[in-house]
Amino acid sequence: MDFSTVRWEEIGKASIETLQILGASGLFTIIIGLPLGVLLFMTARSTSIQSQVVYTILSFIVNILRSVPFIILIVALIPFTRSLVGTATGVLGVIPPLVIAAAPYFARLVETTLREVDRGVIEAAQAMGASTGQIVRRVLLPEALPGLLAGITITIVTLVSYTAMAGMVGGGGLGTLAINYGYFRYQNEIMIISVVFMIILVQVLQMAGDRLVKWFTRK
Repeated sequence: MDFSTVRWEEIGKASIETLQILGASGLFTIIIGLPLGVLLFMTARSTSIQSQVVYTILSFIVNILRSVPFIILIVALIPFTRSLVGTATGVLGVIPPLVIAAAPYFARLVETTLREVDRGVIEAAQAMGASTGQIVRRVLLPEALPGLLAGITITIVTLVSYTAMAGMVGGGGLGTLAINYGYFRYQNEIMIISVVFMIILVQVLQMAGDRLVKWFTRK
C-alpha cells in the first residue's frame, strides 16, 4: 500500500463533514427524542384511557422506525428528504433520515432511564403538590441525568455507524469517502484511513461521555 498518494485534503474535508453531520443530527435527535421519551414514560405509567391510547400509538410508531434497517430507511425517505431540504445527498441530505432513525432509538433509552428513577422521589414531589411539568423538570430529568448522558453517548456513537452506511447513497463524510475511493476505486489506503479516523472518533466520543456520566454521578 502506498499512503504517499493519499489526498489528505479529501480526508480532512470528509472528517469535517462527518463532524457536521454528527453535530446537527445529534442535536435534533436529542431535541426530538428527549420529550418523546418523557412522553412515553409519563403515558405508560398513567392509568387513564387517553394516556394508554397515546402510549400505544407512540410505542407502535417508535417500534416501526426502530425495526427498519437504516440503509433501507434512508432510501425510502429520499422523496421526503428532497422535499424537506431540497437534496437527498451530501451533508444536508443525510441529516433528516439520521434524525428519524435515531430519535426513536434515543426515546426508548430515555424511557428506560426514567423508569429507573426512584418512585419514592416522584411520589414525594406529587405529595408536595408539584405539577407534571415541575416533576419532569425538577425531579425526573435531574435524577436521571447520568443515565440520560449515557444514552446520549450511545446514540451519538450509533450515529457514527449510520453516517458510514449513508455513504452508500452519497451521504457525505468519511463513509462516502471510504465507499467512493476504497470500494469503487480499490484504493484500500483511503478505506483504512477512513476506518481508523472513525474508530478514533468513536473512542473520543465514548471517553467524553463516560467522563460526563462519572462527573454527574458524583454530584
